[in-house]
Amino acid sequence: MFYCTTTQQYIREGNAFEINGVQYPANWLNLSSPQDKTALGLEEVVATNSPANPQYYWVSESLNGAELTYTNTPKDLTTVKSGAFSQVNETAYTILQPSDWMVVKAFETSTPINADWNAWRASIRATADQTRTAVTSATDVDAVAQIMGNIVWAKSPAALEAPQA
Repeated sequence: MFYCTTTQQYIREGNAFEINGVQYPANWLNLSSPQDKTALGLEEVVATNSPANPQYYWVSESLNGAELTYTNTPKDLTTVKSGAFSQVNETAYTILQPSDWMVVKAFETSTPINADWNAWRASIRATADQTRTAVTSATDVDAVAQIMGNIVWAKSPAALEAPQA
């Protein structure tokens, strides 16, 4: 997006526009040189900061000339924690679900599950438990976002097996 200093208007790429009675086609910004843009008084709009993750923050933006500024307001902590719990539970379920058949087979046939798979499944549940505990203890939205961004789920025994040559 560009800001026209002479008319105080914002112009988006791919849109036709008019400056001082002259019509410019929708592709003009894409085809023009930096010198052409400067000659018209156009400045590229530049962000002064970054938007935060909208999962945890309400993000609004404001324009002041050629500067775009994001305002990141934390969402309600209780709501963010509830969303984090749901995300952890859904992820753990999704990771474990493809190997659930092993548990059913072991139960139905009274045969043990491979120890590597048992340990891996336990590690997924432990990671989920530890994450929920950490989220419960978090005192602000930044802490929840950091916890959720640092989750490391163990790879399944099948993912760790080397391909056969």
